Amino acid sequence: MKAVLPYHHVNKLEEEDAWSLLKKQIVSSKTNGHEIDMLKDIGLQIVAKCDGLPLSIKVMGGLLCQKDNKRRDWEMVLDDSIWSVSGMPEELNHAVYLSYEDLPSSIKQCFLCYSLLPKAALFRRDNIIAMWIGEGFLHGTSDDLEELGSKYYKELILRNLIEPDAYYVDQRVCNMHDVVRSFAQYVSRDEALVAHSGETDVVTKLHVHEFLQISVENKASESDGLDWSSLQAQKTLRTLMSVGHLNMKPSDSLGNFPCLRTLCIESAHVALVRSVHKLKHLRYLSLENTDISSLPDSIGKMKFLQYINLAGCKQFVKLPDSIVKLAQLRYLNFNNTSINGIPKGFRDLANLRIIDGFPARMDGEWCSLEELGPLYQLKHVGIQGLENVTASLSAAKAKLSEKVHITHLNLKCSSVLGDNGMIEEEEQQRIEVVFDELCPPPRLEILFVEGYFGRRLPRWMMSSDLPLNSLRILFICDLACCTQLPDGSCQLPYLEFIQIERAPAIKRVGSEFMQSCHQSPHSSKMVPAFPRLQKMNLIGMVEWEEWEWEEQVQAFPVLQELFLEHCKLKCLPPGLASQASALNNLHIYYVHSLISLANFPSLVELKLNEILDLEMITNLPRLQKLTIEDCPKLKALEGVPALQRLILTDKDMETLPEYMGCINPRHFELYCSLALLASIAAAQSGPEWDKFNHIEHVKAYACGDDNSRKWYVLYTANPYNLETNVGLSFLSRGTLTFLEDTQRFESLFKMTRKTFSYICSLVMGPSMEDMNSCTFIDGRVLSLQDRVVVALRRLQCTEPTETIASSVGVSESTVLLVTERFAAAVWQEADHHFLWPDSRQTDKIKSMFYKIHNMHNCCGVICTIDTTFGPNCDHEKIESTQMQVIVDPEMRFRNIWFGPAGRLNHLNRLYDSELFQECEKGTWLNGSKLKVALDGPEVGEYIIGDAGYPLLPWLLTPYHEEDHSDYKAEFNRRHSAATTCAMKAVARLKDTWKCLQGEMPSPVNPNTLIQIIYGCCMLHNIVIEMEDDAAMLSSKWRNYSKEVRQLAKEDAVRARDMLSQYFLASRSSESGEQDDEAA
Repeated sequence: MKAVLPYHHVNKLEEEDAWSLLKKQIVSSKTNGHEIDMLKDIGLQIVAKCDGLPLSIKVMGGLLCQKDNKRRDWEMVLDDSIWSVSGMPEELNHAVYLSYEDLPSSIKQCFLCYSLLPKAALFRRDNIIAMWIGEGFLHGTSDDLEELGSKYYKELILRNLIEPDAYYVDQRVCNMHDVVRSFAQYVSRDEALVAHSGETDVVTKLHVHEFLQISVENKASESDGLDWSSLQAQKTLRTLMSVGHLNMKPSDSLGNFPCLRTLCIESAHVALVRSVHKLKHLRYLSLENTDISSLPDSIGKMKFLQYINLAGCKQFVKLPDSIVKLAQLRYLNFNNTSINGIPKGFRDLANLRIIDGFPARMDGEWCSLEELGPLYQLKHVGIQGLENVTASLSAAKAKLSEKVHITHLNLKCSSVLGDNGMIEEEEQQRIEVVFDELCPPPRLEILFVEGYFGRRLPRWMMSSDLPLNSLRILFICDLACCTQLPDGSCQLPYLEFIQIERAPAIKRVGSEFMQSCHQSPHSSKMVPAFPRLQKMNLIGMVEWEEWEWEEQVQAFPVLQELFLEHCKLKCLPPGLASQASALNNLHIYYVHSLISLANFPSLVELKLNEILDLEMITNLPRLQKLTIEDCPKLKALEGVPALQRLILTDKDMETLPEYMGCINPRHFELYCSLALLASIAAAQSGPEWDKFNHIEHVKAYACGDDNSRKWYVLYTANPYNLETNVGLSFLSRGTLTFLEDTQRFESLFKMTRKTFSYICSLVMGPSMEDMNSCTFIDGRVLSLQDRVVVALRRLQCTEPTETIASSVGVSESTVLLVTERFAAAVWQEADHHFLWPDSRQTDKIKSMFYKIHNMHNCCGVICTIDTTFGPNCDHEKIESTQMQVIVDPEMRFRNIWFGPAGRLNHLNRLYDSELFQECEKGTWLNGSKLKVALDGPEVGEYIIGDAGYPLLPWLLTPYHEEDHSDYKAEFNRRHSAATTCAMKAVARLKDTWKCLQGEMPSPVNPNTLIQIIYGCCMLHNIVIEMEDDAAMLSSKWRNYSKEVRQLAKEDAVRARDMLSQYFLASRSSESGEQDDEAA
């Protein structure tokens, strides 16, 4: 049994550090540090047995937490015979074994079951507890099984056998360390099989042994997937979990697993789901993220089924009516599905404890929320689609306030936009009264509100007499219209975490948000606002300018972490520094206007990202870790005597900041440009030496390709050591005169020095480094910068190669060799600047086409570029090629396809291209569709091209009839305007890279010709991406092919017609908005 890969070396802790870690696990509010210190002598012997391994020490700390802090109990742990057990594989851990043996037998089963969860999938606490219940691991009355499971889950956390994922504040997601997982799988190896893609002996194991539990992790491709047929012999199987692809046939069935109680599968054939009713003993069914659209009606026969998880099944739309027959059902999850209704009679599922993604729908006077009314056992409720509820009376019928067991509530809706793109006041008022009726019960601990678009928050969130006194966690996301934060939250006695995300209407946070209150009606003692809040995230309040909090106002006494992101604050309030005395972790991202940060006495860690106006950081006496990214104006960093680690990122920085000489962190980590890294690599002979030589450990990096650490300098002060992979040719500065005058350089090469340095870093590799034969006429070797300059001159200028060679002092053959090597290096190393856009980038492209040209859902323009190269020394023939390109609205090339000039026309080149193949398969242009009419017609993503291309569903060409109707003329107008970006891109490419116009001899090797063309297109993209403000060159219109016979498919014609009519309809509303703005 091997540990799960990757199995890597872990640094061992020194004795005192190991003891501190052990003590940290044990000390709590119930035990003080002095009491534990009395047991230090035994503790040191225990950590010695852990061999300094952090995981072992943490697990032992979790075990000792379960014991009394008495010497006898600790001595029993120290003397346990398990420490000397032999026969275990060496990578398995005795400390984990000791902790495992200390577990009650019922929790042992739960722990071993947890180790089978595929690492590639995300399992939440509710899913895991549901599996435990389904497997029969939890014993108790039906009413308290979830509570018992939650207790076991927490104990595994306390024992450090599973670790909470820090991203999830409520510990609903945990991870299991590979060493712990390996141990648990070793213990259960006779009953459980964990299989991964690529393992050659899986099928053999399945044929020779019957297992009770099988967990399979497959890759996405069919070739790597396990065949479903190989599982058929497992007649005694009780648990089957599978993520990734399983190879199935339409005839495959679930009928061969009569004992199955838990089925969790991500790749489910429709026929397989139809046979699910054959699993008579099934308790837990998870089809998460599959492409099923419904469940079979036969599911009503599964009388033992307790848990159904359909989260992420985006095509799922309908529950069968027979669902109401599942009397034992405790859990239903429809989150992130397209479910559009609930069968009447749903209220009969009286055993339901958890329901998530419940759709709020109206059908005449009936509302689906009525079906929740009688379900009084619910503990976790998630409702979506609340914008569909038309009356407060319908919301009231959900009876949330009467469901006394609810501890977790998720309320979600989507904004209802009017024809003017705004939320009407009537809609705002309607959603306000609907939410007023969804008041939760007093036991509520966790509340999510998402997409609420009322102008005021629900009354039960603003009242001074809040019904939420048990609330611990509050998430509010996408408040489109609210201008005020929930005032009443400051008085919640148990609130530990609050997150407000995307609240664009809030401009001010005033004193009302932090009101103190009296401890009791008869007491004069004041309780500070947010008395137990430990973490607060305020994200995306993009208009927030003012935070009023006077120095004497008591609030946030135990706040430990504060996260501020995307707002307009110019300063932090005085009260934050003076009153938040426990604040040790502060993150500030994209708060561009913040000028200074000072006087936080308790701060231990500070992270700053893109604070463009920040000038000073001062007086942070306890600060130990500081991360600064893209804060270009920061000049002063002082008053940080405890600083241990500084992480600095700025790719534009030309020199290290002057403040580096005034601070003394033990560790300094830098991410910078290659030019600055080269200065650091020069050590004592470089200009930066005095700023960093006193720091004990320095790690400096510059990026190359998509690797942020491609180039490095590693420095240790004592004993002195400096390692770098920055080549000598880059350390030697360029000597050509072009490099001396920045203004002349940028005018000549049409790029900034920053872009030039980046290009040098891209091509710095064997092909450009191993060129010592490339010398000046006087024998000096060209540095890397010199070589790049020579190549750029050859690619960009109209002068003959002989003239260029003479002007830089090299031979003509050197110019051509350096240029070819440079083009090959760009072609090889810069392909990440040339990838087909992902979904996020596609959304940005579509948005820009809409904003600039009113072309909705457009993803690019297709056109053809002719290139010409002059004759070379071996041939008099002029080489010409044509390439098909896709251009985005920022004039970048997103895809290129070559073909010899004159041999392929537009049509043949298109059909031969990667673009055509991928779009026809649906791999590209398969994102969100545009709804163009109320009755449902939709137009998918598309590109546009001139009349020389065929009309396809994803390639829309202009109308070319002589008599245009209004909607056709409107389409052609927008189409023509949008294609200008392609014309400008072609003009800019050829105007900059004149080698494409016949000003450079054709290379002898045809592949080199292709690399040069590709390289010029990649450099074109790089300059645009690096220099957002670069001026666009004047467009040069080219003559395109005449109208050709259209090979249009009927659905393409229909799509273009629908889109054209949509444009015409939207034209009047757009002009109306402009008239209003002008008025």
